[in-house]
Amino acid sequence: MPASADNLRLFIPAKGWVQFADQVDGDGKTTSFGANRDIDLALSVAMNASNLIVLTGAGASFCARNTAPNALTAPGMGDLWDAVKTAATDDTFQEVIKLIPKAKDIGKNIEKLLTQCKIYVELFDNAQSAKITNFIDTAEKAISKRVSFVNKDTNLQAHGTIIRKIARRGVRKPRAKFFTTNYDLCFEYAARTQRFSIIDGFSHSMPQIYDRGHFSHDIVRRENAKEGPDYIENVFHLYKLHGSIDWKRSGADIVRTEGSETPLLIFPRDSKYQEAFEPPYLDMMGAFQSSLREPDTALIVSGFGFNDDHLSKPVMAALEANMSLKLIVCDVAFLRDDVLEKSDHTVAGESPVREHISDYFERFKHLARIGDQRISLLSGRFEDLALAIPDLVAQTERERHLDRMQAARGFGDGVPS
Repeated sequence: MPASADNLRLFIPAKGWVQFADQVDGDGKTTSFGANRDIDLALSVAMNASNLIVLTGAGASFCARNTAPNALTAPGMGDLWDAVKTAATDDTFQEVIKLIPKAKDIGKNIEKLLTQCKIYVELFDNAQSAKITNFIDTAEKAISKRVSFVNKDTNLQAHGTIIRKIARRGVRKPRAKFFTTNYDLCFEYAARTQRFSIIDGFSHSMPQIYDRGHFSHDIVRRENAKEGPDYIENVFHLYKLHGSIDWKRSGADIVRTEGSETPLLIFPRDSKYQEAFEPPYLDMMGAFQSSLREPDTALIVSGFGFNDDHLSKPVMAALEANMSLKLIVCDVAFLRDDVLEKSDHTVAGESPVREHISDYFERFKHLARIGDQRISLLSGRFEDLALAIPDLVAQTERERHLDRMQAARGFGDGVPS
């Protein structure tokens, strides 16, 4: 289904899930108002908040497209399972399944399998645990390779749209903060394509070295005619909560490099809660929690399933403690495909949800149902949300100039033939 704001539905407690567009009859007359005005208002309020935060998860990467034959795409949990099984060989994989209790009952959930493997290694010290340790190492390398699917040719239109609309806030407000649990480089490549600058904790020297102090730095334009700093446009903060495929350990330092070394990641297993409170992830978590406590803050969540308690619980705690916090959650989990396929303009608020949905989605619905107007719930995808977000800042002459120069480079020497 092509990306469109019309794919969105807004949860209105008194009505249910209302389509974005108005319903019209054969004569073009409106018979039922859609949710577009309410959605636009909620997003506009969020965009104008003093502090704007975006939280994304795996669902935000599914719209990234590689068109080359047999090219990798953003992996789901089943894809990671298959990648690990292939890397470990079928015989080894089946041997591990036999050793791990209840492994046959977890489906293709690589997170649960790695969790049980880790527990097995900690409980037993025998020849079998050595095999499990080797399997874990193979699995982590396979996952690292499988999530490395983004390149210069990847279609990142949705990420670029979100960055362009959100990160172009006025320079008088704090920089927008993007938090993601994804290992991939979708935001980095999309920002590079659009000439946006990222503050992500790494130095601008080579090699780029991580230091938490870099998050307090900013980018300014120095001109002799001006006394004060002139903050440049198109800058945002990026926090990789679970690490990144281009983070590597070099002695005591964390460096950014595209080498073959093992990347610094929090791999999918239950122990990621504990791992998230170790450097450098602790810095990211601290920034996330402190951002949620700031007055006049808006949090936009899309593609994040609220299955990570170390991130979900701070959001709930902030809703309780920060009365000025605005929360917008956009996810496909709210409604099953068979419900959406009926194309009803309004569907019941208690319509069937997708399997394995997090309890947090129901908590948000309950709060909205009992009158918490700070919460807006949208059924839709990351790419649909990107198109619905209002573009509040007009394109500057500098941006138009960069677009023209980038287009001119396609002619080789910059002069059309």
